Amino acid sequence: MGTLLYVTDLGYQARGRRYCDEDIWLSGRLREEFEVALCHPLDAVALMDRFDAVVVRNSGPVIHYQEAYDTFTRAAREAGVRMFNSLSGKGDMAGKDYLLHLSREGFPVIPTAGRREEFDRLPEADEYVVKPLLGADSVGLRFVERARLDEVDPAGMLVQPRIPFAYEVSFYFVGHSFRYALYAPDPEARWVLQPYAPTAADLEFAQRFVDWNDLDFGIQRVDACRAPDGELLLVELEDLNPYLSLDLVGEAEREAFVDAMKGSLRELLRDTP
Repeated sequence: MGTLLYVTDLGYQARGRRYCDEDIWLSGRLREEFEVALCHPLDAVALMDRFDAVVVRNSGPVIHYQEAYDTFTRAAREAGVRMFNSLSGKGDMAGKDYLLHLSREGFPVIPTAGRREEFDRLPEADEYVVKPLLGADSVGLRFVERARLDEVDPAGMLVQPRIPFAYEVSFYFVGHSFRYALYAPDPEARWVLQPYAPTAADLEFAQRFVDWNDLDFGIQRVDACRAPDGELLLVELEDLNPYLSLDLVGEAEREAFVDAMKGSLRELLRDTP
């Protein structure tokens, strides 16, 4: 039996979700096999050297405590702390620059620009989404009309067309293994989710981004939208602390997820920092 420091902000108020319920339940299930202690993200640096591994779960957008988070990750790297998720993630964990790089490399993502000279290459749209590279949970997001796009300062921002998608869908992975999918049939209600049965093409789409990220240990959520032409486009690759909506999946899927997470943590604890 190993010891886990489970990092979560039980008091964080998320729109349409109750982070605390998920973490109380999931940490309880992990306690069946591990010794688990919960702590607020601001306390993690002071406590993490007393545990075999640190599990970062629903800790809230780090933009609200960026300096403390940077101190935490720097200290964890220097001390060789076993982390779940591993700190090597190339998705949201490292900011949203990856959307620019993936767009430029031709991956199926919402077309994204980060330089003024790229604005003209974006598809025509009535409005464009402007959001900070280090944003999260829609913090700092705004909409701009095409006629005013030239007024946008791209420094520290990314720009995307506002696509009239049919729905959003999320694919949940433990490590590189797909576990379940959920979707929001109403584009105006992002967190009113229902189980989704992915096609082989859907899974190939999601797996491509998980394989690209090549995260050693952890949980990833691939968020996508169904474009008007039927194509799936990446919205974001959440590899820091993705909310899991475990209360919305069936018992079999939920139990399989817990088993997979326990197995991944056992493997992590066998690893030498």
